[in-house]
This record gives sequence, structure tokens and C-alpha cells, in this order.
Amino acid sequence: MANQVNPMTSPDATSDDKLWALLSYVIPIIIPIVILLMEDKKNRPFIKAHAMQALVWGVIWVVVGGIISGVLAFVFIGLCIPPLLWILSIYWGIQAYQGKYVNIPLVTNFVKQQGWA
Repeated sequence: MANQVNPMTSPDATSDDKLWALLSYVIPIIIPIVILLMEDKKNRPFIKAHAMQALVWGVIWVVVGGIISGVLAFVFIGLCIPPLLWILSIYWGIQAYQGKYVNIPLVTNFVKQQGWA
């Protein structure tokens, strides 16, 4: 059987790259901004792709999660949505830590169309 390469993984991602990608999802907005300010990190394609996705995801999380939580606060106290979003972020972070590229619906295409990753 021929040696097949999975296009969703990055064979050249170092363990440091994977750790930064994981942290991007676990602490969205803050870590991606830190990465983009670090010359040696922002020039690594694997880290940059995950940092940009995590940054966009973090902004969506804050805006949409805040709106949904605010609306649901009148109905269900709104405590269930933010933890679910955080669990999703942790899942994507684990995928990134395993050296995989994460495909976040709408966010991934938006980031690629902007030329950010």
C-alpha cells in the first residue's frame, strides 16, 4: 500500500506548533492575538491557520454567545450555551494538538477567503 498523506494533517507541525494551536482554541482571542504579535509564531503556517480561525471563532463566540445568553437569561438563566461553546473549542484544540487542521463551519472558509490562513 502506498504511503498516503492525510490533507487535513500537517506532518511538519512541531509539538510547539501543536501546543500553540491548542492554546488558541482553549483561550480564544487572547492567545491568537499573542501569536500574531510573535514574529516566529505568526510565520508558521500551521500555527497561523489555527490562530486566525480561533480568533474569528472567539469573536463569534463572544458576540453570539453573549446575545444568546442574554436572551435565554430571561427564559432559562442562560448558563448552558457558553460552556457548550467552550467544550467545542477544547475539542478543536485537541484536534489541533494532534497535528490536524480544524474545519469550523463558515469560519474556516471565511478565514481562507480573507487570505488570513
